[in-house]
Amino acid sequence: MSSPAFARLVRAILCVAASCGAFPAPSTAQTEIQTLEFPYITLRNRTGSEDPSAFYGGERSDLKAGICRVEELDLGVLAPLADVAPNFLREELLRVQSVEEAEPDAILDGVEETAGARGPALYVHGYYIGFEKGCRRAALLQQNADLAGRLLWFSWPSDGAAASYTHDEADLYWSLPDLADTIVGLERRFGSATVDVIGHSLGARGVVLALAEVANRRPEIRLRHAVLLAPDMDVGIFERILPRFRPILESITVYATSGDRPLALSAQLHGYRRLGEAGEEMTGFPGVEIIDLSDLPSEGPTGHLYHIYSRAVGNDLRRLLHSGERAGARQHLVAQGDGIWRLRPAAGE
Repeated sequence: MSSPAFARLVRAILCVAASCGAFPAPSTAQTEIQTLEFPYITLRNRTGSEDPSAFYGGERSDLKAGICRVEELDLGVLAPLADVAPNFLREELLRVQSVEEAEPDAILDGVEETAGARGPALYVHGYYIGFEKGCRRAALLQQNADLAGRLLWFSWPSDGAAASYTHDEADLYWSLPDLADTIVGLERRFGSATVDVIGHSLGARGVVLALAEVANRRPEIRLRHAVLLAPDMDVGIFERILPRFRPILESITVYATSGDRPLALSAQLHGYRRLGEAGEEMTGFPGVEIIDLSDLPSEGPTGHLYHIYSRAVGNDLRRLLHSGERAGARQHLVAQGDGIWRLRPAAGE
């Protein structure tokens, strides 16, 4: 982590600690530095940098694979303050420790060993995600949804710049054939109805479009769960494409909320409501379970990153992705009709 980022983090934690009026004893998680690792597939260019956080850039390139290791920052004497920091600051407590490339087949061999009968969970990130930020957020998703040993991160060449939205859209579309190939390859290797596909924000749009291509190429293929987190996708386009790929999936789950600021901006830019926006206009779709998160407390300034910050969302994802429980069987979900469910906070949250 850069010095300015570390300084901002320390100031934020000190402010929170001061407001609480206490300096708690350090927890086990803070005194024992954790290293999280997961495999990745990427279409990014190598930069030639020896700094693991800058190993890949935002340019288009051929497909590569490897292992990313993310380590918690050692706060030293400040470690007790992490107990009172908001959840959304946890991302700043991580740094990319190492990036180790390997042949894609070798990486999938490793996933096969660690995932076992549960199969892989392919995760596609969204817009404004450089490789370093993507590594940290993939690590947090793996931790929050308990996907260790199963998570396989697909990193398309996002610029990682806030002003590059349309450029990122172009790079996402350019990446779709490889994403579709990856999904098909995972099903061939791991077997029918064993592969989960997860997409966040713009990455969720990529997942939908890739699944439509997979269904067109291999209508007999069967995948397990598709999870669309805060999907940045035109609702009308999703509705038109849905019948083309719904038959190849055991379930499709959409997570949405009314407080998602980036999606509100995207809706203004495109002129159409986003699939991940909850509200009065939200409607259900045949064969899709929509989880409305509007009742949960805000876990960050944007309302867009609940999949890595919210424990309630993490618990719901675990029950879906581990046990295969549908919405009607999962705790704290209240049916609203037409395939829409509201996730209520658990006691004490």
